[in-house]
Amino acid sequence: MFIASANTLEQFKQILTLLPDDAYKAPCPVLSNATIGQHTRHVIELYLCLIRGYDTEAVSYDKRKRDTRIENEKSFALQQLEWVQEKLEKPNKSLRVTYELRGSDTSLESNYYREVMYNLEHAIHHHALIKVGIKHFTELELPDSFGVAPSTMEYRKACAQ
Repeated sequence: MFIASANTLEQFKQILTLLPDDAYKAPCPVLSNATIGQHTRHVIELYLCLIRGYDTEAVSYDKRKRDTRIENEKSFALQQLEWVQEKLEKPNKSLRVTYELRGSDTSLESNYYREVMYNLEHAIHHHALIKVGIKHFTELELPDSFGVAPSTMEYRKACAQ
């Protein structure tokens, strides 16, 4: 799980490095005018919520900072991704995850490993959306695996044989 997360984040960093700054910050019509930077910020901030909530055993993905610097400065986003890669691997332990639903907080029991998996799947989902934005703005060649779940890649390999 940690290897898959690190590899997914590394692939993301490599792609962002190649992406022109103007494409990173431009509203994208096929993404409801969201930017690639905004999707990147969202992915990073959920990982940050998890890592920062580890010590207190309390995580809220809804009550995050929403740091516009991540969505506007690609170099800062890359630094944040590196930090996540460095800090993500930790022992499993119980966590309480709080969600805001209809104006009130709802808490659920979870654990660190389950939330790492959630963040990995969440990141892959947003990478698929980011791929649409990249294809809209650029001619960058993206790996077939970008924005695709590892289980889907394995399934495709099995079908091809």
